[in-house]
Amino acid sequence: MEKARRRGKRKALAILSLAGLAIGGIAAAGFLGGYRINTTPSFPLGLWRIEELSREARRGDTLFICPPANSPAIELARDRLYLPAGLCNGGMAPLIKTVVALPGQTVTIEGNQVAVDGELLAHSSIQAKDEQGRPLTAYAGGIVPAGDIFVHSDYVASYDSRYFGPIPASGILGLAREVLTFQP
Repeated sequence: MEKARRRGKRKALAILSLAGLAIGGIAAAGFLGGYRINTTPSFPLGLWRIEELSREARRGDTLFICPPANSPAIELARDRLYLPAGLCNGGMAPLIKTVVALPGQTVTIEGNQVAVDGELLAHSSIQAKDEQGRPLTAYAGGIVPAGDIFVHSDYVASYDSRYFGPIPASGILGLAREVLTFQP
């Protein structure tokens, strides 16, 4: 009887081990295949895929992009845990954001909203404080430099270029495509 129980435990352990390996293999294949899980409130939660971008970024493109690790605003975001851990420089996950301004375009703060070339950007209100009451500093505005893009999310809780300004287009990993997402 004891021998049969031990054999049953070994068999269960072997099945669990195989299941763990299978799940790990699927996760690794998904990661290598460009699949990512978004757990942040700046875009719908769920499974996304990074698709190759074989052209210059355009206004309206939703992208996966690595933020510059040496920016003071990005360091603040990392310290305050606004950005999850990941494989970008500085140990952050890539952002999912929409391009709203390209090099040469002028970004201004008008009242409490962002304007691009004088046109107010929808859903671009600037928050003075984060959800824990800590102060936030908005981007002062200016012309988007060559090689940079200004990114945004329609979600108010998003930490985007409203706060850290334009970021290098060299950090673009590809287009962000929803695979299986939901809104809480």
